[in-house]
Amino acid sequence: MKDRRQKIEAMLADEPEDPFLRYALALELEKEGEHDRSLDLLRGLMANSPPHVPSFLMAGQQLAGQDRLDEAREALRTGIEAARQQGEQHAAGEMGELLASLGEL
Repeated sequence: MKDRRQKIEAMLADEPEDPFLRYALALELEKEGEHDRSLDLLRGLMANSPPHVPSFLMAGQQLAGQDRLDEAREALRTGIEAARQQGEQHAAGEMGELLASLGEL
């Protein structure tokens, strides 16, 4: 696992703003149990212009897994709107399904 993370970090040193590499690093950090660092990277991607749509789903999943349901719901609601604005209906649907599974309250 560390080798993959190290390779991603090395590539990020050359291209620190690359959204694919930042997303890949967030996934690796999550696998390693570094949830806060992973979520920080995802939040940065969610704040991009335009927002990085897959980051909303991943953040929602991570937050839900940590029983941070209000935060998960907010990430998913915002992500659904971003996905719709970018014409990514499939992603919006996936986030909608996860949101529904968490309950709307």
